[in-house]
Amino acid sequence: MQRTLRPKRFNQLWPFYLLAAPGILYFLVFHYIPMSGLILAFKEYSPFKGIMDSPWVGLDNFRQFFGTSDFYILLKNTLLISLLNLIIYFPFTIILSLLLNEVRLKVFKRVSQTIVYLPHFLSWVVIYGITISFFGPSGVINHYLSQWFDGNANFLVSNEWFRPLVIFQSIWKDAGWGTIIFLAALAGINPEQYEAAKVDGASRLQSIWHITLPGIKSTIVILLLLRLGSSMDSNFMQIFLMTNSLNLDVSNVFDLFVYHIGLEQFNYSFAITVGMFKSVASLILVLGANYAAKLLGEEGIF
Repeated sequence: MQRTLRPKRFNQLWPFYLLAAPGILYFLVFHYIPMSGLILAFKEYSPFKGIMDSPWVGLDNFRQFFGTSDFYILLKNTLLISLLNLIIYFPFTIILSLLLNEVRLKVFKRVSQTIVYLPHFLSWVVIYGITISFFGPSGVINHYLSQWFDGNANFLVSNEWFRPLVIFQSIWKDAGWGTIIFLAALAGINPEQYEAAKVDGASRLQSIWHITLPGIKSTIVILLLLRLGSSMDSNFMQIFLMTNSLNLDVSNVFDLFVYHIGLEQFNYSFAITVGMFKSVASLILVLGANYAAKLLGEEGIF
């Protein structure tokens, strides 16, 4: 009976399988098949000998990576940027979503959404050019600083200003785009709850606190878990453009290190070792955060 039902069910659902095929193919080609290259982390890879004939070195690459002083600098810089994104950028997207959701004039709401979405479609090269125009040595801000205070600030070559500028860029470029999922979740809240709260005399802030935020709590938890999974990743193009020899102490992150080691020094085995460490650390963070979320009564992501 089951053998006759399965082809029939497939014939009914084949359009959905066809829609899913490009996504499945993408993950197979760019995420799962390349995992076979992780074997190079345990070898001293030579392009002339190939993958299979390169000599095994066991855990030597990992010992070398963990034994260098660069490891602690890279770990600190990467986690600090991720932590700042987590405590500043992520709540900002939620607040922006709540503000957009409270707008009652539909025309103004649509115009506002369009304005905050647009920066997402600009490349990081354009964003960096805008940053130079405002924060560069001859930028707008330094122009007024020199006029009003008879001085200027070295924003782009300063260790102190690197992280604030990176977070500011991330908020300006992607905060609007990050509101899409939250706005979709907000649209699923029953409007009758707001009407009942209004009858009971609740203010807008009270409605947000007692109705809106609990209504999107599960969405917030899931997106937070997904963000924790990428906490060991930095936006390479953004960091690469913002990095220079004067702020390298705070801008040198794992992704930038992999670029220099792998593509400039051709030490592919060591670069893959760093990438493998990032992946395992991210997996541990996701599993731990998901377990903690379930202990607190949330659904988690699996």
